Order: sequence, then structure tokens, then C-alpha cells
Amino acid sequence: MKKGKNCVICGINWGDEGKGRMVDLLTDHYDIVVRYQGGGNAGHTVINEKGKFALHLLPSGVFREGVVNVLGNGVALDPENLWKEIGEVREKGVEITPENLRISDRASLLLPWHREQDALEEARLADKKYGSTKQGIAPFYSDKYQKKTVLAGELFHPEELRSHLQDLLEWKNLTLQRVYGAEGWTAERLTEWIEDYGEKIRPFICDTGAFLAEASLSGKRILFEAQLGALRDLDFGIVPFTTSSNTIAAYAPIGAGLPSLSVDEVVGVVKAYSTCVGEGPFVSEMFGPEAEKLREAGAEYGAKTGRPRRVGAIDLVATRYGVQIQGASQIALTKLDVLSYMDTIPVCGAYLVGGAETERFPFPTELAEAKPVLRFIDGWKCDISGCRSWEELPPKAQAYVKLIEDAIGCPITYISVGPERESIIIREK
Repeated sequence: MKKGKNCVICGINWGDEGKGRMVDLLTDHYDIVVRYQGGGNAGHTVINEKGKFALHLLPSGVFREGVVNVLGNGVALDPENLWKEIGEVREKGVEITPENLRISDRASLLLPWHREQDALEEARLADKKYGSTKQGIAPFYSDKYQKKTVLAGELFHPEELRSHLQDLLEWKNLTLQRVYGAEGWTAERLTEWIEDYGEKIRPFICDTGAFLAEASLSGKRILFEAQLGALRDLDFGIVPFTTSSNTIAAYAPIGAGLPSLSVDEVVGVVKAYSTCVGEGPFVSEMFGPEAEKLREAGAEYGAKTGRPRRVGAIDLVATRYGVQIQGASQIALTKLDVLSYMDTIPVCGAYLVGGAETERFPFPTELAEAKPVLRFIDGWKCDISGCRSWEELPPKAQAYVKLIEDAIGCPITYISVGPERESIIIREK
């Protein structure tokens, strides 16, 4: 299996495809793992010999000894939630130190008022809400583009930071108090928060751009870990039901801190059926007892929120689009084993839009009227969780994999048949 010097692992659909599981598997071949965008608003579930973990900000490479993990400048860095997550992981025997976790000094801090504003805006939107996890992501990125955030490196300059925070406090309270009627923040309350959580994460902060440049020159292999999927990308996703950052592989070198880095491989992660957390169009969605049975079989509940995921047939239209947007060079297909109970498996191969059938992923405003064109293929009706080679898969499971591969035009090289690290089929192409 070809493993490029620099590789991105990214989601092809709506997120929750199993990226953390694949990062945990592949970090054995890499020296550095970088989270390059997003924040604590989604979770990567990892199961290995150390236990079961739901990571939100920490890169999924923290479980591999000798791997350096980086939170890049593109990340929404919430010091409070990061520190809590570090504590939870440490409690299970995983070592987290400034040697194996480094935070970019150019990463902006997600402040507690971002979470407050997020919740207030979702409440204001009411039945038109975006489905936010209320972790402050949209207000954070909005402030970042307005140049009204605090850089992590400012924690090393307390006098200048104090003055900067005072300016931001005055500006943010205008929004919280006058727009939403909230109490707002005081300088004392904000300073206490910064001094507490800022002090805790400060030992991890450094010039990660310089670190990555030196590592690249010395031949180190870098794995980039994306959050969410292509359809949640701010520019190319199902606007406005997206996240507020760029989830695509092309953004990896920028959000990591070294734009000059090249990406050699893009491993796109696709679930063997479709899932979606949050609001927005989801063309292949299933409902009723059929959906509940699939949801239970796949344990489809959000790693961050615990809320039930929407489930549906694999959507080849959306997946083909995601492969294109991500520039995927190979695919990891996850949770194939979950479908083993089905007599027949639904596949969405096209949409009906405006009375015409199409295999093209529509413009966002057209998605609301799109209907799935389904076909059904025979299931394999046997446990495949013990399979470790392509030849061991039953022919009908092989046929399902080949159907997906042919439809999306990208080789499926990894097939996950269970959540554990070793429950994988590596398919040589």
C-alpha cells in the first residue's frame, strides 16, 4: 500500500466517517500528526489497547509512542476543553507532555464568550437553527476573520494581552448585551479564566511552523487529520448547514502552519452507509423502524453530543462529489460489518431533482427538493468482523465494495470490519 511522505486523512461525507480510527491505525507509519482545522465541536472515536476514547481537540496520534502531535494555527483552540480532554486521556494512562503535544503560537483562542454567543444565536434562530453543537465554533471563526481573537502566543506577553483583552471585552459585550440581552463579561471574570486555562496550556505552545519546516527537511513523515467531512466545508459543503472552517485536504498545509508543504496522499474516509449529525439536507435518509435498527446496529450517536445520528443508505452522488472535492487518492471504507444483518442493502445511486434524474451533486438550494433514487442489492447475512483479507470476505460483500468503488472512481484500499485497531482489511491495488 502506497503511503506518501505527507498524507491527509479526511472525511468524504458529512463527518463521523471514522477518521480517528484510521488516524490511529496509520500513525504507525508517520512521525507527526497534525490537526489543521475545526475545534471541539466533533469527536473522533478511537478504540485500541489503551481503551475507548472520544477525542475532540487532541490529534488521534496521541496513543502512539514517539509520535509528535500538533494543533495547528487553523484550529479553534479552546483551552478549557482541551485541558479537560488532556486530563481524561491521562487518567487512562496515556502520556501527554510538551514533547508529544505542541500547540501553534498562531492558533487563536476560543474564549468562553464564543460558546455563550453560539447558544444564544441558535436560540434566536429557533426552528431555523443550523444544528450547532454550541461549542462556539461559528462565533470564533467569525471573530477570527474580523481580526478580533487572541493568539496563543500572546500568553507569553501578559501586559500586551491584558490590554488586548480589554479592547475585545468592550467590543464583545456590545453584541452580547445589545443584540442578545445577555449579562456580558467583566474584565475580572475573563482574566481569571485566561490565567487559569492559559497557564495550563502555555507549556505546550511553540512555533509549530518552524518545527514542521525542520521536520520536513529532515525527512519526517507527516499525517494531517481533518475534522468533519467535505459536505460540511464552509465553501464547498451544504451551505449554510456547514461548519465554519475548511474541512478539505487542500487546506491542510495552511491550517497546519507550513503552507509550502506538499500533500502526497489523501485518504478519504467513507462509511458503508450514510450518517449525519445536525440539520440540513440529507437526501438518502431513512426513517422509522428501519432507520432505528441501522442506528442501533452501528451505535450511531454523536461522540461529542451523544445525540442520535440521522442514518441512511450510502449516497453515491454525495460520495462521488466528496471524493472530487477532497482530491482523494484512496478510500478507507468503514463499518462494513454493521450491514451484515440486512437481507437487502439500499444504495442511493442518483437524485431526482426538478423531475429529472441526475448523478451530479446539486447546488445547495436545490438539495431541499432532491429525492433519492434507490436500488437494492443482496446482503451477505453473515458475520465478517473476523475477516482480515479481501479473499475472506463473502462474494456479496466484495460485490458491495466494488459497486461503491466503481461509482466513485477511487480505489478502496482499507476496509474496516470492526472498531478495534486490528479489525481492518488492507486491500492491495
